[in-house]
Amino acid sequence: MSIPLAERLRPKTLDDFIGQKHLVGEGAILRRAIEAGTIPSMILWGPPGVGKTTLARIIATHLKRPYYQLSAINSGVKDIREVIDKASSDSFFGTNYPILFIDEIHRFSKAQQDSLLGAVEKGTITLIGATTENPSFEVISALLSRCQVYVLNHLDKQDLISLIDYAIHADEILKKKKIIVKESDALLRLSGGDVRKLYNALELYVNSVSEDVIEISDEKLLNVVQQKMALYDKTGEQHYDIISAFIKSIRGSDPNAGVYYLARMIEGGEDPLFIARRLLILSSEDIGNANPMALVLANNCFQAVNVIGFPESRIILSQLVVYLACSPKSNASYKAIGSAQEQVKKTGDLSVPLSIRNAPTKLMKELNYGKEYQYAHSYEGNFINAEFLPEELSGTKLYEPGDNDVEKRFREFLKKNWKEKYGY
Repeated sequence: MSIPLAERLRPKTLDDFIGQKHLVGEGAILRRAIEAGTIPSMILWGPPGVGKTTLARIIATHLKRPYYQLSAINSGVKDIREVIDKASSDSFFGTNYPILFIDEIHRFSKAQQDSLLGAVEKGTITLIGATTENPSFEVISALLSRCQVYVLNHLDKQDLISLIDYAIHADEILKKKKIIVKESDALLRLSGGDVRKLYNALELYVNSVSEDVIEISDEKLLNVVQQKMALYDKTGEQHYDIISAFIKSIRGSDPNAGVYYLARMIEGGEDPLFIARRLLILSSEDIGNANPMALVLANNCFQAVNVIGFPESRIILSQLVVYLACSPKSNASYKAIGSAQEQVKKTGDLSVPLSIRNAPTKLMKELNYGKEYQYAHSYEGNFINAEFLPEELSGTKLYEPGDNDVEKRFREFLKKNWKEKYGY
């Protein structure tokens, strides 16, 4: 059986590694640590196919350390202890402590993560965990506090094009063929920024064409690859396509599609808490104040799923999916915080108006901190037309109410009170 293209071309050194310049480019933080030989235990957090496993192997090779690898999908506490015992014996006579790489560490239970603590704390092993999920939610705090978190980004278009060119000219099999890339957009779209998917699609297409000259165009590629791509989807990448379709179906107010993709995830063995967490985020991001009860119900669903588990929690998840899909939608709060963060990045630390500053000390009071503050509840309608934003941002509108019954009332309230100041 031939080795897949993605494995044949897996980078062996940092210089061969494409992407993640913020971490492993010349002078970048992780590269400096690797070159100094002083790497901490770490969590590599990023989307699939951007080089987490490859980077762990490169680190072990560069540092000439023993390397052990476990997958959270099929490893238990017993497997972890066996590896730690072996690593302990490997490092007993020296300081060349082994590296333990754990793929999809977010799938480990609390007990499994707890079993790593002692070895990490003592330095018996250097842990490198890979996760596609936010480690703040998925990795226990005791373990997270002993690890440095490095965020890996999606590869950009130029990185992916470079990878295609490299594969065609460097791979021992592909370079023997005459391959002409006329168009690459379809190939890039199919990859979704995932190197494995990119190479799988490229290899599948090349192997399906019998002509002496293999031309890659968007139309030809899609005709061949789209029908067969699933055959290569055996390592979990489809998970991300399904969750994307799930979220977008609910956002698009289609309960039928929402429940269908819920069933796809349930039948595929997805963690119910992962699903519940995504619904909790959606209830605020996509529904928000158009129906504030959505967030309450989503939080209750998350708690219920945590207590009940499968198979019964599928009913609770289904109920919430239908409710959220049929709910009015608003992303106004989501857009407001995004706009506010952009303002902060552009304007920096602007001075807070004196009237609303905190004044806990005598000196601050002498400097007029809070001197002219007007307590809104002391005025008619519990409102006072004061300035709360920094002077430079006076009149800046960050929140635009959505077009739904609740936020229409918000708009009328703001318009009545603030008149023309914010343009409501």
